[in-house]
Amino acid sequence: MAQQTWNSQDYDQNARFVTNLGAGVMDLLAPQSGERILDLGCGDGIQAKQLMDKGSVVVGVDSSDSFIQSAKELGVDAHLMDGQALTFKEEFNAVFSNAALHWMKQKEKVIEGVYRALKPGGRFVAEMGGKGNVNQLETAMRASLQKRGLLGKVPDPNFYPSPKEYQALLEQRGFKVEFIQHFDRPTPLPHDAKAWVKTFRKSYLAELSPEDIPVFLEEVQEAVRPQLFDNQGHWTADYVRLRFKAVKPL
Repeated sequence: MAQQTWNSQDYDQNARFVTNLGAGVMDLLAPQSGERILDLGCGDGIQAKQLMDKGSVVVGVDSSDSFIQSAKELGVDAHLMDGQALTFKEEFNAVFSNAALHWMKQKEKVIEGVYRALKPGGRFVAEMGGKGNVNQLETAMRASLQKRGLLGKVPDPNFYPSPKEYQALLEQRGFKVEFIQHFDRPTPLPHDAKAWVKTFRKSYLAELSPEDIPVFLEEVQEAVRPQLFDNQGHWTADYVRLRFKAVKPL
């Protein structure tokens, strides 16, 4: 099974909205000058740099070589690391994550690693895809995969939990959940639905023959057009987010 891969240039062109829409979770984090913060799934380092500009001491980790290189170019102390196998112990005042946790399907290992990385009293503040995220897009893609007999070869790459489900996971490890919110966030796309699929579902496209990829993309786009394309010519993705703040007890 092919894995999702990331390219910094592609991400900048087709997915910059992910970091641009991160202000809400950044406000919830409320970073303080001098705090040590771990950016879990730091991507190309844009938000880590924002935290550094506020005076925080930031370490970024990501599983993409391309992203780590871009983050380092911004001056971020960035490291190639699987978020499901964090190696830190009581080093950070906060762990921050935006739009990354839903790619880490071994969620108990993620939460365990975060808990271990935090100092007592430290906080885990994040936003991720929540239950119902990109349902329209996912339904269309999986229908086209099923038509080709490929559905069993491409498991859903993401974990989109309900607030109840994720709160239970956090509390099971010992976190105290101070805030959790599940909300619709229709997200304007810089290009069309095909560009979204090409950026966020590379693992699906890898199962197709090269000549079938344009056909698949067109099928998916036409399937979601009635719901996601407006009469002003704009595409919007059906995003649903889960945002939370949890604290490790003293």
